[in-house]
Amino acid sequence: MPFGYPYLSAPGMPSDADVRQRASLVRVNACPPYRRSSRRPTAATTATAAASLTALLLAGGCAFGEPEPDQAGAPPTFPAPTETPTGGGVDQQVAVTVLASGLAVPWGVTFLPDGAALVTERDSARILQVGPGSTPDGLDVTEVQIIDQVDGGGEGGLLGITVSPEYATDETVFIYYSTAEDNRIARLTLGGEPEPIVTGIPLSGIHNGGRLAFGPDGFLYATTGDASDTGLSQDQESLGGKILRMTTDGEPAPDNPFPDSLVWSLGHRNVQGIAWDAQDRLYATEFGQNSWDEINLIEPGENYGWPQVEGEGGDGQFVDPLVVWPTEESSCSGAAVVDRILAAACLRGERLWLVELTESGTVFGQPRALLTGEYGRLRTVVQAPDGSVWVTTSNQDGRGEPAPEDDRILRLVFADGGAGRS
Repeated sequence: MPFGYPYLSAPGMPSDADVRQRASLVRVNACPPYRRSSRRPTAATTATAAASLTALLLAGGCAFGEPEPDQAGAPPTFPAPTETPTGGGVDQQVAVTVLASGLAVPWGVTFLPDGAALVTERDSARILQVGPGSTPDGLDVTEVQIIDQVDGGGEGGLLGITVSPEYATDETVFIYYSTAEDNRIARLTLGGEPEPIVTGIPLSGIHNGGRLAFGPDGFLYATTGDASDTGLSQDQESLGGKILRMTTDGEPAPDNPFPDSLVWSLGHRNVQGIAWDAQDRLYATEFGQNSWDEINLIEPGENYGWPQVEGEGGDGQFVDPLVVWPTEESSCSGAAVVDRILAAACLRGERLWLVELTESGTVFGQPRALLTGEYGRLRTVVQAPDGSVWVTTSNQDGRGEPAPEDDRILRLVFADGGAGRS
């Protein structure tokens, strides 16, 4: 869902020309070369984004802005930050709090109406509740249930989770998980048996996709991988290498681009992150192979080129990504949009990339890296109901170097931002 926290305002705002000159002089640490689509914002959107960036720079960091005043009573008690405000680059200030530790590959995160989070563990097949109760050491973590139908291994297991938009009345949760035969999507009430609504999503030891989220249109979206069979991504009849859009019964949404099909977009290698901006545009993070990882602006029915194209190319036959990075600096899984900042949590790159979006859906300025190498592999990023940002680590997934506290859930509050709502 979109997040409407405004940037901080500042007196004496410079002109757009001053902004562009000033922005060009900003030195960003830990930002390797990256490539951006040749599509350019209009003069109006450039001016708007320039003003936004000015406020951000004058605030002294990537400030997501002050949430609205508390509307539901006193906020929960959080443990003290584990470190003073710091960051992975110039003007990136953030206070980091460890909310939970000792987890095993936390993969999906969603929030209940009372502010508690439901978190899946990929390998253990557990659904955990994190909060809302807390201690001086972090939020309470309790096991809700184990999904016995999960048959994991490799990158498979219990993956995405999201709650129904009508959870307060229907108490329904949706999960994405691997079995011995396929990946599938099911709905359940907590403690009950999963009821599969989509089966037959291709399965492999790698490239299983797995993210679930409800869009602003009220339909359920799911990301799938090519399951190491590259031909599936271009096969419109296959559910592999796609972004899917469906009703809560697992049926194709009424205005999907292909008749009687769940497919919303195709030509993907392995999408594990989706998020919408305030204009209801959908963005996705995608794992490349050897050269480029991508952030794409997703349009219904469009083809994003895999396996014919990795990164930009295709002579106009396929949609070019908004941003591509070298795989060693990214390999991003989860994504969230907070105001005009798209945040991508990266595994191999061990960082949180921040990308500023314009009102027209293009990219403004240079992406900035945060937390580079500080917490290892980062899997999921979401905005919490109180306006803060939660990030999960993935150091127990067989490819990281876990610390004694891993895996962890981190809470980020950006400079001059904050989280005041309970």
